Amino acid sequence: MRIGIAGGGAFGTALAVALALDGNDVLLWARDARAVDRMNAKRANDRLPGVTLPEGVTASADLAALFACDTILLSIPAQTLPDFLTANAQHLGGKSLVACCKGIDLTRMTGPARTIRDLVPSAIAAILTGPSFAADIARGLPTALTLACGDDATGAVLQRALSTATLRLYRTTDTVGAELGGALKNVMAIAAGVAIGAQLGESARAALITRGFPEMQRLAMALGGQADTLAGLSGFGDLVLTCTSPQSRNYRFGVALGEGKAFDPTSTVEGAATARAVRKLAQDRGIDMPIATVVADLADGKTDVTEALATLLSRPLKEE
Repeated sequence: MRIGIAGGGAFGTALAVALALDGNDVLLWARDARAVDRMNAKRANDRLPGVTLPEGVTASADLAALFACDTILLSIPAQTLPDFLTANAQHLGGKSLVACCKGIDLTRMTGPARTIRDLVPSAIAAILTGPSFAADIARGLPTALTLACGDDATGAVLQRALSTATLRLYRTTDTVGAELGGALKNVMAIAAGVAIGAQLGESARAALITRGFPEMQRLAMALGGQADTLAGLSGFGDLVLTCTSPQSRNYRFGVALGEGKAFDPTSTVEGAATARAVRKLAQDRGIDMPIATVVADLADGKTDVTEALATLLSRPLKEE
């Protein structure tokens, strides 16, 4: 069976490497035909330096080749995923589509798994998420992820197909909790980065992580997710990783905000868009999300770090 991966960035490439090293035949699709030619010629991807593409990986810019795969991993940013699904819905119907992105679509206000179900109803929607960096996966370092699929029998098939010697997948049917855990932790990673960038200290970062976690649970449970899912790899596990490592783009973006410096405009920061979506969802549903709201305001330039800190510190004292 050939596994298709849509998206030739670092994470999609890392998954392709891990799956191919485990003996799978992998088709890695990317839009840029010149980049594809370089990957096939050099057996490397500039987006993932120092990693050699195994023989089992074939890069292609041909969508027809991707659509020939029955299982397709969608390593496409959450904000562009709806356009890809809409444009190719007729070719994706009936397939197992596994979202490998983290975020909430600003237009639809839905996570990746729900977006797949809405736009390609005949497909089997799943999401692969959890604490992971592309470089670690590609290097064969032990990584554990959550695979969420509403149909447990199909989830079990995907779990076996996508697990490798170093990539361990844990299964759940709670797609809502899994997709929101992966999205919301990016918002908290920005907040943690702001704390370090503004030199507020490690204690302040620990406080933000600790208070940010119940925010994640409140919104996820209000939208139908399960508390246990948020306490697992796709929530708490991912939160710890991205709030403490400079490998996280969202954390680095937060550090830049805290330092008052510009951030690389070509780098995808899903947490900034997610914070804006969370701010609206929280307002519409009357859910208390102070950290996420402050992050959205910081990302939009509506406040600065001094005002943001004052806002959080002026909240009423209460029991934990």
